[in-house]
Amino acid sequence: MAKILIDTKAEAKLSLKEKEDTLALCPFAAIEVVNGNLVINDKCRLCMSCVRKGPAGVYLFEEDKVEELDKSQYQGITVYLDNHDDKIHPVSIELLGKARELADKISTPLYALLIGHNLSETLKQLDGYPIDKIFVYDDKKLAQARIETSTAIFSAFNQSVKPAVILVGATVWGRSLGPRVAAKLKTGLTADCTKLDIKENSDLVQIRPAFGGNIMAQIVTPNHRPQMATVRYKIFSPLTKTGHHPEVVYQDVPSDLVITTEILKSHVKEKAPSISDAEILVAVGRGFKAEKDLEMARELAELLGGQLACTRPLIEAGWLDASLQIGLSGRTVKPKLIVCLGISGSVQFKAGMENAELILAVNQDEHATIFDVAHQGFVGDLYQIVPAWIKALQERSS
Repeated sequence: MAKILIDTKAEAKLSLKEKEDTLALCPFAAIEVVNGNLVINDKCRLCMSCVRKGPAGVYLFEEDKVEELDKSQYQGITVYLDNHDDKIHPVSIELLGKARELADKISTPLYALLIGHNLSETLKQLDGYPIDKIFVYDDKKLAQARIETSTAIFSAFNQSVKPAVILVGATVWGRSLGPRVAAKLKTGLTADCTKLDIKENSDLVQIRPAFGGNIMAQIVTPNHRPQMATVRYKIFSPLTKTGHHPEVVYQDVPSDLVITTEILKSHVKEKAPSISDAEILVAVGRGFKAEKDLEMARELAELLGGQLACTRPLIEAGWLDASLQIGLSGRTVKPKLIVCLGISGSVQFKAGMENAELILAVNQDEHATIFDVAHQGFVGDLYQIVPAWIKALQERSS
């Protein structure tokens, strides 16, 4: 870990007053004089002010030497297939689509990892996809999905295959599994990526909003392999079938696999309609002045054959349920049409809907950032525009 050091020989040439004068160099009060000696305390933020402006040779910046990683030993981009009850979650197919693009960019193979028991029916669903190899761990010990067993399988897979990249869907299961695998493999993981790219040296560029959505951070893990990222549903386009027959490679389950829990009973929760699956959405924001005014947005959504959605402020106001929120702290959506009413367009919101096929936006502020992603924008009062749309749709339907 990088740190600031004090050269004792250079320090010895300073008087006590000169030492005390250097304390003002640090804006974080990280320099102290203890028993006549300069000391760097734990408030140091490595801003380098003391190194740049302090007495020559007294303050030194030391960066830990990083062992050179032989990246050639790690090949392939692996997508973990989130599967339950013989069904592969759609986010895994979307990740395969992006992974195929990245793999082709650097001429590396695309792998899929499948864990469970009696997986023949699940494998049939994958026939036709342009996947180079599907690594399968099929054993009765894996019949019940457990985080600890799946983490152990991941560790064995990493030792055997040594992939450069592992992508996991940000489902409830994936969000539990991904961080545990990353910790087990002593590597990094970037959660909820909105974009992915890859360099020629196989460094994965993981892009996601940071600092409250004020910037789009580009994160790389240059000195560790595998590189791991989770991605939400409806961010990327799914892989399409090409008639290719993937090679299926059955792997041995580790003989020392320890099972510490047993699932005695499970209940299938009835799936409620989700805005993530909607093809048409009418999204409302803080441009609405009162909760009762949302009725016209509901009417517009009904006339369009779509669902109502919203931004975070309306959830915090208690006007709508959290399941209707679009954004990184809500749901990601990819509808054929989304109508954004009174929404300014924060980074968090745009990251959750910018891949929609057609985006219409209404806002009084012509400089609203929602217009940066909108295909058609209407600058004006939603209280005038929306009723006019409703009237036109009613006349058209009649």
